[in-house]
Amino acid sequence: MAAETITAYNQSLTPADREIAELLKTEIEVHLPDAESKIWHAHPVWFLDGNPVTGYSKLKDSVRLLFWSGQSFNEPDLQKEGKFKAAEVRYTHAGQIDVVRLKRWLEKAREIQWDYKNIVKRRGVLERLK
Repeated sequence: MAAETITAYNQSLTPADREIAELLKTEIEVHLPDAESKIWHAHPVWFLDGNPVTGYSKLKDSVRLLFWSGQSFNEPDLQKEGKFKAAEVRYTHAGQIDVVRLKRWLEKAREIQWDYKNIVKRRGVLERLK
């Protein structure tokens, strides 16, 4: 069901944004095959052991790929997002996606995780899982 929901999300995008989203979805599923995927807060998100690790969303002028623990990846191409540990990259066309770099980020998403699953229980305090 989750794949169908993400597919429906992608199909709702413009052709250029759909191409970005489909490439991201394919790469995420190849490199995080054991991740659970679902629409979460209206966007496709992948979870490992219930913890969100990556996802993408349509912004006004781009598609944003987000890594919840991305600030800890030590990757200069990922930009800080929000007040916690998330980092992002934005794409305006599929040709901007470097699949080798994306694979490295996805590997780091598995290896480096902050505990977002329990952030509410810990009153906004993040703890490192991996």
